[in-house]
Amino acid sequence: MLETIEEIFYEVAIYIRLSKEDVDRGYDESESITNQRTLLTEYVNKLGEGYKLIDIYIDQGYTGTNFNRPEFQRMKKDIEQGKINMVITKDLSRLGRDYIETGEYIEKWFPEYNVRYIALTDGVDTFKNDNSNNDIIPFKSILNDMYSKDTSKKIRTSLHTMQKEGKWVGGKIALGYMKSPQDKNKLIINEKEAETVRTIFNMAYSGKRLYDIKNYLIKNNIPTANQIRYNKQTFWENRAIKNILKNPIYIGTTIQNKSSRISYKNRKIRPNPKEQWYIVENTHEPIISKEIFETVQKMTITQQYCRNEKKHQFLLDGLLICHECKHKIGVRARQNGSLSMVCNNYRRNSKLKICTSHGFSYEELEKTVIEYIQKLFININKGEVEINIKNNKRKSDYTAILKAIELEISKIKSNMDTMYIDKLNGKISEEMYERVYNDLNTKIKQQQDKYEAIQREKENAQEDNTEQIKKIINQTLSLKKPTKELLRVLINRIEIHQDKQIDIVFNFRKLNEIRNNQCLF
Repeated sequence: MLETIEEIFYEVAIYIRLSKEDVDRGYDESESITNQRTLLTEYVNKLGEGYKLIDIYIDQGYTGTNFNRPEFQRMKKDIEQGKINMVITKDLSRLGRDYIETGEYIEKWFPEYNVRYIALTDGVDTFKNDNSNNDIIPFKSILNDMYSKDTSKKIRTSLHTMQKEGKWVGGKIALGYMKSPQDKNKLIINEKEAETVRTIFNMAYSGKRLYDIKNYLIKNNIPTANQIRYNKQTFWENRAIKNILKNPIYIGTTIQNKSSRISYKNRKIRPNPKEQWYIVENTHEPIISKEIFETVQKMTITQQYCRNEKKHQFLLDGLLICHECKHKIGVRARQNGSLSMVCNNYRRNSKLKICTSHGFSYEELEKTVIEYIQKLFININKGEVEINIKNNKRKSDYTAILKAIELEISKIKSNMDTMYIDKLNGKISEEMYERVYNDLNTKIKQQQDKYEAIQREKENAQEDNTEQIKKIINQTLSLKKPTKELLRVLINRIEIHQDKQIDIVFNFRKLNEIRNNQCLF
């Protein structure tokens, strides 16, 4: 016989959430963290002896359109461990505003763990079958979802209106400009930086090549935008100089809406077609005259070009990496017909002494790598080395980690949107906006760096398959010289050290383990 509600001892979790979007829309004071806590704690105390408050979970500043919130995830783990069998929120929107996921939790996940859910002010109690309020949960969830969609739409509309008027609502400002202290949506010239821009244009106008301009800037210790604004140790590159020369912002033209987020639920950025760009002329004082700018646009220095296909394709092309700086190593033909290698970072920035050439005979390297692989595979094939696949982290694990980082970045960007609307509505000062905006930008960069590092790790973490490894071994041994395609399947990269040491990193964990247990070269 099933237990009645009164016969169950409830271990209660209070869940509280308040996002910036709620504050932006003029939330009722009763929705504040303090008042939610007071209301729900008093409610649990009044329930009687059969109810014990285990913990209070609070997510502040997290949007309701996704459930990857730290405290919500902690509460889930406690439920899975059997610590919690009852969850209470002030209303349905505090649980979430995505009607599909909210429904999944209420209709499937909570029942699966036999968890009773109560949304107090909405009158929802999932363990009371005769409660008519339970029947309107899907409709209330849809309304909560529409609330988030409406907020996102209003933010976009506000931003697009300002962009069409030529007001600056972008993030990173081009070198040579800054926001006006009197009007944050207007750009003014930063004279110190503008001198660098004028130097670049004047040198290009006089016929100097990108290489010459770059060397001049480096030789005269002229800082990059990242060095000036973020104290980041970066160096002038041809691409950065070319981007400056092609940017119409320097003749007073503002171009915005070149990219946008996919939707209010998917925060990924995608480029917009050119017909959706907002191009407004004479929005600010120019640094460069139109005559100089238009002349430079017609010169070779700013033209798009496609690299010619390489005359020679080498077996290890694309696999060679500099161990010290992690840039690619290229293969070049000497005048005597022999082939040598050079670190691309050293080749482009030799005067900066960032790296060394890493140069020695390519023919010698190719021969050594092939001989090593064949010797390794002969040993494996003879059974001298066993291939036992272990349970390592799989690609699906990395996917989940990357998804969590994406959601964190999405949350930060959502907070930036709502904060911007707060600024427009006069709810926060310009100084506070600038301070918090810069702080959030730093957090986004940290998360993006973390994402890229894990993405690289994921790419290197192929799931081993014993039969696949054996098949590749047999294919390699059957050939006098492995093909370029076969090596791409087998090898992730070949790192060349400054002292000419060589590290082969395979695409299979087990082969890397075998390699580490043997003397390589």
